[in-house]
Amino acid sequence: MTKFRGCIDIHRGIVKQIVGGTLSDDSPSELKTNFVATQPASHFADLYKHSNVTGCHVIMLGPGCSEAAASALRTWPDALQVGGGVNGENAKAWVEKGAEKVWSDSKFSMERLEEVLAAVGGKERLVIDLSCRRRGDKWIVAMNRWQTMTDMEVNKESLDLLSVYCSEFLIHAADVEGLCRGIDEDLVQALGGWVTIPTTYAGGAYSIDDLKRVENLSGGKVDLTYGSALDIFGGEKVKFEDCIRWNEGAR
Repeated sequence: MTKFRGCIDIHRGIVKQIVGGTLSDDSPSELKTNFVATQPASHFADLYKHSNVTGCHVIMLGPGCSEAAASALRTWPDALQVGGGVNGENAKAWVEKGAEKVWSDSKFSMERLEEVLAAVGGKERLVIDLSCRRRGDKWIVAMNRWQTMTDMEVNKESLDLLSVYCSEFLIHAADVEGLCRGIDEDLVQALGGWVTIPTTYAGGAYSIDDLKRVENLSGGKVDLTYGSALDIFGGEKVKFEDCIRWNEGAR
């Protein structure tokens, strides 16, 4: 069954909810944020820990985020996934800091995957982020904090190929990320027919009913994370307590 998964998005060391399409190194003044936390990343890790929300991901959106991410891992060691700038050189260090799994946000590279897999000790420690942007009736992987389009399409073929090297997928629909205007239903439905390993979708969710919607569209094969709509991130549309009750019913 579909479950609620948590996220901790960190930008310049602070937990934020960002409109995904506005994140740019070239035009930092165009960045749009829906929420800027006064609490540290460890606060949100503690919330997830005490509510037993497993499989949560910590996202480092650029430089200056490492210590905040590490504080979240110290709060709930061996339970959180961390990504954003993770590679073969530092992946092992993140596991040693307490990451249950690490993930990366680049297009497919056998060399890169082999480096990270070797560093963390196998596919069970690796999540692949296939954040994407819609182009017509296709979804194209966007790397580097959703700024750089690649030549990889998210489809059955690519997911089957990558599932050999990881234990989970994390898929952000960057075009609707942070907008709270609804999920990309076509993508969620497609993922339900494509994925063969645990998969989390992020982007656009704004109602507690989206959990049921994702479950119906994906056949229960895709989990959902909320960002800007969630009350712990300043939202008014979705209550964290309702998400916890949903998970309790899904067990």
